Amino acid sequence: MTEPATSPVRNSSWTAVRVLLTLTLTGSLISVVGLAFLSIGSTRPTTLGIRSGTLAVCPGSPNCVSSLAAGSPYVVSPIFFDDAPEVAMQNVLDIISRMDGVRIIANHDNYIHCEFSTRLFRFVDDLELLLDRDNAVIHFRSASRVGHYDFNANRERIDKIRHEFEVAAEKTTSTD
Repeated sequence: MTEPATSPVRNSSWTAVRVLLTLTLTGSLISVVGLAFLSIGSTRPTTLGIRSGTLAVCPGSPNCVSSLAAGSPYVVSPIFFDDAPEVAMQNVLDIISRMDGVRIIANHDNYIHCEFSTRLFRFVDDLELLLDRDNAVIHFRSASRVGHYDFNANRERIDKIRHEFEVAAEKTTSTD
C-alpha cells in the first residue's frame, strides 16, 4: 500500500505559521529584554528637590503629574489640610509608607522624596511632596524616570494618597 502524497501547499502553510510564530516570540523576547535594560539604566534625576522654593516642572510628557502645573494637562490637586503642618506631613508619610514598592529617599520637615518601583521590570517613579505651610497644602510631583507613557500610574497613585488622606481626616474629625 502506498502512502498518500503530502500537499506542498499544506507543508508551506505550516512552515509559514512556524516562521511567524518564531518571529513573534523572538520579537516579544527582545521587547522584554529591552524593557528590562531600560529600567536598569534609569538613574535618579538631578532636577529633584526644592529649587527656588518649588518643585521641578513636568517635562511635557504624560508620565508626570504635578499640583504645581497650573493650566497644564498634567495638573493634579494638592492635599489641603486643617491639622498642624507637621501632623499633615506625617499622615501623608504614613499612607505612602504602607504602599507597595516604595522606598523613602528623603524626609525633611517640608519635603519628602520617595521612589516607587514596579514589580516586573523595576521601573522607578519619583514622588516628591512639598509642604506649603502658608496655604495649608501639600504639593505633589510624581514622574516616571523612563519612557513616555505611564498608563496613568502617577496620577492614580496621587489620587489614592489624597483619597486616603481625606478619609483619615474625616475619621479624625468625626471622632473629635
